[in-house]
Amino acid sequence: MQSPLALLFPPQCVSCGEPVETAFGLCGPCWRQTPFIDGLICDTCGTPLPGEDDGHVTHCDDCMSIARPWARGRSTLIYKDNARKLVLALKHGDRLDLARPAGAWMARAVADILDPNMVVVPIPAHWTRLFQRRYNQAAVLAKALAAETQLVFAPDALIRPRRTNPHDGMSLEARFTNMQDAIQPHPKRGVQLSDRKVLLVDDVMTSGATFAAAAEACQVAGATEVRTLALARVVKDA
Repeated sequence: MQSPLALLFPPQCVSCGEPVETAFGLCGPCWRQTPFIDGLICDTCGTPLPGEDDGHVTHCDDCMSIARPWARGRSTLIYKDNARKLVLALKHGDRLDLARPAGAWMARAVADILDPNMVVVPIPAHWTRLFQRRYNQAAVLAKALAAETQLVFAPDALIRPRRTNPHDGMSLEARFTNMQDAIQPHPKRGVQLSDRKVLLVDDVMTSGATFAAAAEACQVAGATEVRTLALARVVKDA
């Protein structure tokens, strides 16, 4: 029997608003238009790869040619179609309600590389970005993920002492140069990462330059290992 509240406010698809059976879910058409990553993936960044998953560790071309200062990584969605729409709604459209379903999706994507003693750490935002948006979407996602997985959440273990330029249109080399020394351990709260495994969380991974800068900062803070998780992965020719 439905509650009076459910009768007054029936569950709606978080993407299009159409009626759905359970709250914080996608309707059938939106689900089919949302490219979830499964099957064979790169063990370092989570990008989908051609072929069958035979249980062996595989890596994409980027992760074989670019030094990655983290051990393993996962991504939840391919950054296109309805996935792109959802990410942009969370990032720029004040759709904080999307964090709850995204947290559950991300928890499933990263389940095989979680450690019960991990600390969940969001990619930090510069204070000017926070002033403009009023929230850090990576922190919102990381908090939802930590609640879903019951892991420790450390929202302020890392800081972004200088504002970086947007990466749109930048070359690969320029992206990494732009992020050099842009992320550091918090002078006081960075100690939360000492002798701990860290799971870094961000909304989108493209080149990996931001994750690399954050992973290096975690290592400076004394983290024993860093793993990464992105809500969406930009995939070549996707």
